[in-house]
Amino acid sequence: MRGLLLALALLLGAAAAVPAQPAADGQGWETPMSAGDRAYQQGRYAEAERFFAAALERAERIGAQDPRVALSLGLLATAYQAEGNYPQAEPLLRRALGITEGVLGGDHPEVAATLTALGGLGAAQGRYGQAEPLLRRALTIEERVLGPEHPEVAQSLQALASVDRLQGRYVDAEVRSRRALAIREKALGPEHVDVAASLAGLAALYRDQSRYVETEQLAQRALAIRERTLGPEHPDVIAPLVTLSEVYVEQGRYAQAEPLARRALAVAEKALGLEHPAVAAALDPLAGLARARGRYADAESLGRRALAIREKALGPEHPDLASALAGLAELSVLRQQATQAEPLARRALAIQEKALGPEHPDVARSLRALGGAQRLQGQYAEAEPSYRRALAIDEKRLGPESPRVALDLEGLGTLYRLQTRFAQAEPLYRRAQAIGEKVLGPEHPQVAAGIADLASLYRAQSRFAQAEPLFQWALTLQRKALGPDHPEVAESLEEYAALLKQTNREAEASALEAQARAIRAKTPAAPTR
Repeated sequence: MRGLLLALALLLGAAAAVPAQPAADGQGWETPMSAGDRAYQQGRYAEAERFFAAALERAERIGAQDPRVALSLGLLATAYQAEGNYPQAEPLLRRALGITEGVLGGDHPEVAATLTALGGLGAAQGRYGQAEPLLRRALTIEERVLGPEHPEVAQSLQALASVDRLQGRYVDAEVRSRRALAIREKALGPEHVDVAASLAGLAALYRDQSRYVETEQLAQRALAIRERTLGPEHPDVIAPLVTLSEVYVEQGRYAQAEPLARRALAVAEKALGLEHPAVAAALDPLAGLARARGRYADAESLGRRALAIREKALGPEHPDLASALAGLAELSVLRQQATQAEPLARRALAIQEKALGPEHPDVARSLRALGGAQRLQGQYAEAEPSYRRALAIDEKRLGPESPRVALDLEGLGTLYRLQTRFAQAEPLYRRAQAIGEKVLGPEHPQVAAGIADLASLYRAQSRFAQAEPLFQWALTLQRKALGPDHPEVAESLEEYAALLKQTNREAEASALEAQARAIRAKTPAAPTR
């Protein structure tokens, strides 16, 4: 949120056309405004709301078109937005915009600030097409009136960068984010909370692109600034904690991910309440962690809680809701619940194509889940275009070496293997393995799963001498990374046992099957290759 003193200077200093009011009126208004500003900066948003509402009431006594009314409306809207109360925030901002335009003119910096707030609110609501022109207009005003290196310019740049990122325009998002960061570091110093906001935004952008090293560095720096400046339980620490935990889950660094995700959830629930969208964001890495560890029931419970929060707070067509649906669809595919997975994936896909367009990486994620559901139901002709479209989107938007491309390749390779299209499956598996080893490391669980898939391919072709060492290697990696009782270990044991039976080693096969059954008994509805 912009500094109150700056906003006052811009408003009251430029409103010479507005008749002067008695000093007592201004003092009576400034007291709750200052108290609200302090409460907001400390993350006490409900308290800030009460103070800003009181200030608005006093400002309206001065005059309905007084600039102080506009500032009170804007800050009250900011408090509502921080609380996740988007429907109440929007009409306040629109009223504030009408006042500032009428009193100060269409090119005043306070008009730009209100436009930025409206654009940011639209982005939070998933209305990117409405948000972008508001933010572009704000940026134009600020660059012309304040100069290209003013901190207010950085605010609008950061908001536009967020809209770019959410729409999958990663190059544009990076350019704007880096410019905003440079402006803020120069004008405010490297330890300012606004610098942390730029760092957190860049970290989220790089996480979307699987640029793990850069993500970790930026998120850690943002977190350190916010903890130092705002305190360890301020709501602003939630975003970098979530980003870090998501990255660690994707990298297979589960022991590091869990305490960060749990801390993010605890802060969000305490500061914002149990039904705030930030709580859903903190639940996401916990659900991903439970899924990665094979705790599918826990993953579903966490995922469904996040879904319910988003549906209530954001509405049935928000892109964040679609992400929750896609995650549940992926989990259902892992649990072989194809009839449950397909409608989840289709609903996610419909929301994403409408809100984000047909080539967004989130669309690819839902297509991959849909392909998995179709494959499980034996709908191979339908599954192939789903996988192929997902692969084309990810290669175009994320690059040919993204871990998500590897997931697409593995899904398509498995489809071809089940269709006995072995010559087409093998290069897909090998390319997926090469991507995984390069980006995630040779001992990552995704790499281990790919090795097991390749072994299954060779077993299906009776290439037993090539398959057996791959099964052994995959099991070694899976037990090390996931533990001995993970469903993927059971899957590999069953496939390896099938090979042993095919090579007349019944006793060895029986021993592996017994191990697999023991694991399956602990985790019902586990996957089978």
